[in-house]
Amino acid sequence: MSQELFDTEGAIYMGARRDPLGCAVGLFGVPYDGTTSFRPGARFGPAAIRDVSSGLESYDPQLDRDLEDLAFADLGAVAIPFGAPEPVVEAVGRATEAVLDLGLAPLMLGGEHSISSGAVAAVARRHPDLVLVQLDAHADLRQEWLGAHHSHACAMRRCLEVLPSGELRQIAIRSGTREEFQELRVTGRLVPIDAMAAALAPLRGRPLYLTVDLDWFDPAVLPGTGTPEPGGFHWPQFAELVEELRQHRLVAADVVELAPQLDPSGVSAVLAAKVTRSLLLLLGRPVPSGAPAQ
Repeated sequence: MSQELFDTEGAIYMGARRDPLGCAVGLFGVPYDGTTSFRPGARFGPAAIRDVSSGLESYDPQLDRDLEDLAFADLGAVAIPFGAPEPVVEAVGRATEAVLDLGLAPLMLGGEHSISSGAVAAVARRHPDLVLVQLDAHADLRQEWLGAHHSHACAMRRCLEVLPSGELRQIAIRSGTREEFQELRVTGRLVPIDAMAAALAPLRGRPLYLTVDLDWFDPAVLPGTGTPEPGGFHWPQFAELVEELRQHRLVAADVVELAPQLDPSGVSAVLAAKVTRSLLLLLGRPVPSGAPAQ
């Protein structure tokens, strides 16, 4: 693994290795929040998730799997330039390609949501029929925001541009412009929370990329995010998604928009670390019966 791509200084996620040899999943962070439109601080998210991860049990009772039985690598932080988002997105793409070249399933920790298109583009080059599943409070379908083409408010618009299948499922979005919601409804991409499993079930066997913007959760349980939006969800709804994903071919994922300093209690980081644990175990498990191998 090139030292030019990743900085391995600092914390490491509970149970991870630095050496990717023999691993199934490659975890990496992107400490960037250069296009944050409200409250900054997501650049501290990856480190906070790692720091609190040791406070969790390694065993997940829902999945009946343990991180101690999973070989996964924490590759460190992507070396990114300061400033404009375009070079950052390019660096994320190169880093994701490197993880894929090692035969690992990528799991990216943000950082803000503008970084996702770089990872989605890299994964989609390996899986042209890739389907993107978005958990988010916001539609993120703007063409530009505050003069930025790669703003975090444009994250899904940029992802659609690099997604050959054009297939995006946006689960229980609750904030956006009138135009964004018109598009959500016309395209059928908006998935109500009570139809989540039914909407995803027909995609079993297809490669999935899951992007988790943590503001999907209600600010009552996750206040540490830059753009909190009341009316969100709690752990049981995420657990329902995890249950459905057990039947799917999840090939990559990201967890973004944790701004840990906005929650002095530290609970937001703990929730984010638990989401990360679930995704590590989903990405590192054998391909479900009946699904094509990666």
